[in-house]
Amino acid sequence: MATIFNHPSELKESVGKQLGVSEWLEIDQARIDTFADATGDHQWIHVDPERAKDGAFGSTIAHGYLTLSLVNKFLPEIIDVRGISMGVNYGSDRLRFPAPVPVGARIRGSAELIKVEDVKGNAVQSTVRVTVEIEGSDRPACIIDTISRYVPA
Repeated sequence: MATIFNHPSELKESVGKQLGVSEWLEIDQARIDTFADATGDHQWIHVDPERAKDGAFGSTIAHGYLTLSLVNKFLPEIIDVRGISMGVNYGSDRLRFPAPVPVGARIRGSAELIKVEDVKGNAVQSTVRVTVEIEGSDRPACIIDTISRYVPA
């Protein structure tokens, strides 16, 4: 269940706090192949299960940017900012891919609110550190500081 903020100004009270976790999502070969088709990245470590069996990872792995793109799926499951006329993805800072995501693995996002500031135009900007966890792994797949802007209603 998402952590709910009824107004963007409430975000300031939660800096430094864990916001929660998303549901688990299985990364299957169909999702990897669809991402490869969408991006044109058909490197064998992603799309050739037979060849990948003998590769460094023992199976195909998700593209790092596929893992990153799923942060947009996880965030609404973790944080819900209400009382806004608009919310936009402003960008990101500090992106890392510490571990590959093998086909068949389950991943989820966990999030911590690390910074909130007022910005020009009466908006509130938040920085949320999202860690994409791999079930059963001691290393995360991705860590990113996402930046969002919220314009109050």
